[in-house]
Amino acid sequence: MARTAVSYNSLVANGHLTSPAGTTIDATLVTNGVVINGVDPERTVLRVTNTATGAKNVTVKAGTGRQSWLAGSGDYVQAVGANTGNEFLGPFTSARFQQRGSSMFVDFESGFTGTITVIKLPKAGL
Repeated sequence: MARTAVSYNSLVANGHLTSPAGTTIDATLVTNGVVINGVDPERTVLRVTNTATGAKNVTVKAGTGRQSWLAGSGDYVQAVGANTGNEFLGPFTSARFQQRGSSMFVDFESGFTGTITVIKLPKAGL
């Protein structure tokens, strides 16, 4: 099955971003995972919430291909606390996490429920 594409929510330099609702983590996302296309790992932060009754893991997959020369360091796995868990993950190293075609993959432990929000950090500017 194809991964579900989740789009960026961009922070605005010298501005703000009202907290987005995020994408619901349901059985499809748990089964297939998420893809972030056109990724800029060094400017990517994930907000993951957990509404399951137990702590659950979210996994950012190590990259593939020549550009991911640090992929041997493995996946990044983060536990998200039960019921009201709210974790911010990233920014990430492209040499470890970027997949072929400028994408990044995120997986969820079985039974995970909650939301994922993909946030793009701005370049500082005037």
